[in-house]
Amino acid sequence: MGSKPRGGTRWKRFAVVMVPSVAAAAAVGIGLAQGALAASFTVSGQQFKVRAGHLEGDGFAQYGGLVDGYTSIAGDKTTKRPVAISSFNTATINNLCQSLKTDIPLFGTVYMRIDAGSDKNKPVEAKQLYLDIAQLDGDAEFTNMDIGVAVKDQSKGPAVKDKGVLPGGFAQQADKAVLDNAEQVAWSTTAGTFKLSNLKLRLGTDSKMECF
Repeated sequence: MGSKPRGGTRWKRFAVVMVPSVAAAAAVGIGLAQGALAASFTVSGQQFKVRAGHLEGDGFAQYGGLVDGYTSIAGDKTTKRPVAISSFNTATINNLCQSLKTDIPLFGTVYMRIDAGSDKNKPVEAKQLYLDIAQLDGDAEFTNMDIGVAVKDQSKGPAVKDKGVLPGGFAQQADKAVLDNAEQVAWSTTAGTFKLSNLKLRLGTDSKMECF
């Protein structure tokens, strides 16, 4: 007797492939598709980690703000999240790593990891870069630093995006910023252009896939 073809969808396998793939598309899409002055969007209910071995940025500004975000990946509730908005007119990044941890029902935890800019002669390049940060650790050096500038009067970084920012709030700015061994936990990243050289994307269940 000939074997009968088996139909249907293997839902666990489907979840493993599709959920991280959607997350990956969202992560890369934000960097590639969002214009510098694009309308605000609701951030996902997941933070992600980013590590930069070396970042050099021209036209730096940093100030506080609020973003609208979901409280979980279920997307049924929203909340305001405080963020430190770091922005650069242009930036180059060597040894960039981005990782996301996703808990998938009926399967378990899956990690997505993106690496780029491993060649020091071909760094990641970004223009009009905005980072909505919840945590940042590393070494930093600033050139011609101004601390205590009003947000509406900052002039060295990109235009201020409307993300719950108070015009008279505290800001700092510099002609240039250099970060080494920077580790950040972020809610979102947007850029006018984001060029990823030597891009590698991996999915797996090993927690060692996280950037840090």
